Amino acid sequence: MLVVATLSLKGGVGKTTVALGLAGAALQHDVRTLVVDLDPQANSTIALDTAPTTATVADVLDEPRRSVLHGAIARSGWGDGLDVLVGAEQTERHNHPDPSPKQLDQLRRALQRLVHADGLLGDHMAGEGDDPYQLVIIDCPPSLGQLTRSALAAAHRAVLVTDPTMFAVAGVQRAFDAVQTERQRGNPDLQPLGVLINRVRPRNTEHEFRISELREMFGPLVLTGVLPDRSAIQQAQGACMPIQRWDTPGAREASAVFTLLLGRVLRSDRRRDPADAVTAPPTTR
Repeated sequence: MLVVATLSLKGGVGKTTVALGLAGAALQHDVRTLVVDLDPQANSTIALDTAPTTATVADVLDEPRRSVLHGAIARSGWGDGLDVLVGAEQTERHNHPDPSPKQLDQLRRALQRLVHADGLLGDHMAGEGDDPYQLVIIDCPPSLGQLTRSALAAAHRAVLVTDPTMFAVAGVQRAFDAVQTERQRGNPDLQPLGVLINRVRPRNTEHEFRISELREMFGPLVLTGVLPDRSAIQQAQGACMPIQRWDTPGAREASAVFTLLLGRVLRSDRRRDPADAVTAPPTTR
């Protein structure tokens, strides 16, 4: 089971869009997936059209027992093979600025309960056997408190999401530093998967400059495929549908980027090795 966090330390750059697009690509390619909605805004939960549950991720962070986890996981309305550990506004109570090691470990402990579940998590679970999910996608809030740090403590890979603006570029550096800090603090399995640039407009001079700046700073860590600024993405989310089912040219363009991202995610699972560690890029000038 590979755990991937979508991360940004600046709001409004589209990290939930990336989490949803990756989940849609996984559904399209029959990769059994759980989306963990750690953002107190719970936008992923809404867009994924989940059924009501008796608990939320906030309750799981209070008490990461199997029975609580079961009550907080719902099947996505997008289709079989995609489940959601549902978010809620109450999750904000867990976003302490200076969490204890035990608080940071709660999410990792909860996700470990998914392995060797022995059928105790209910009929709606996506898979069968010891490991019901191949992929877990954590949608983080845009701040470096307990919630985001808990995600990094539990994750194997982090997708750093940005848009091509000056302040967002600085946010990528902070997010990269947060990943490196968590690796050193206690999760050596964590690696930055790549920087995904969102809301790119063609022939926009400022966007071209910021993309070049990101590539100079982060080199091959910047993903080749960029997400275009297309209204289809917002339209699909508003209709609670995966972008992969929204039949417009803009949607197909975005869907292709998410397919490439899923391929990179799955390839990274086959070569999880501390020797592949990415070294820190130069700091923002």
